[in-house]
Amino acid sequence: MLKQVIVGLAVSLIGIHASAAPEFSECRQFFAQGQIPDLPRQSEWRTRALCFSSFAVLHSGKSRTPVYVAEKLNRQTIKLAKDNERTNHFFADARLPRADRAELDDYKGSGFDRGHMAPAGDMAGTEAMAQSFSLANMVPQAPLNNRKTWASIEKGTRQYISRAQGDVYVITGPVYDARPATVGPNKVWVPKYLFKLVYDPSAGRAWAHWIENSDTARASKPISYQELVNKTGIRFFPRLGQIDI
Repeated sequence: MLKQVIVGLAVSLIGIHASAAPEFSECRQFFAQGQIPDLPRQSEWRTRALCFSSFAVLHSGKSRTPVYVAEKLNRQTIKLAKDNERTNHFFADARLPRADRAELDDYKGSGFDRGHMAPAGDMAGTEAMAQSFSLANMVPQAPLNNRKTWASIEKGTRQYISRAQGDVYVITGPVYDARPATVGPNKVWVPKYLFKLVYDPSAGRAWAHWIENSDTARASKPISYQELVNKTGIRFFPRLGQIDI
């Protein structure tokens, strides 16, 4: 009962922070220097900006998944998140129009996990943990990929941040084929690839993990920021200078 109340509270708390354009007026702190990524042909994606207490989501009503999810993390948030209890109460995000969102039934029997983009393991408080289980923060993810390979990437990112000198910005998202597979009655798109971009301003470095969304995929050497921009077409830091790998 208590967990249900927590989830309900989380939904009500985030309910007022949604807009039809990616302005993120309530949560620009999750983006480096407040810069919102530059997404080509954005209108085609039917985007909606969603602010949560510990992350921000640019959601697509076309794919019914995030386009990207942004976080700002540091040693303290990672320390607080370490012992935070995982809730596992997934919910459809009521801020999104019904026609543009994923529902719990879309994942039932699909063979895919509900894969967090902003990981539950990054969440430093009860409210943040509850909110991270919004389906607006999820993509259909191959089970072994989600639980092993991708989980290892998430863990490694937290380990880096726990040693970093200041705030670290992380942007995570899916990449799709021209004709993506779908799951469920609402035809939620299944990503072909996943990426996690890490930017440490204090070190002047950025890198990205790029991995196929399959059970056989293995983590490989990170790619550069520019390689990620070339692969996705998204300029994640449109006004920053040269970023090294």
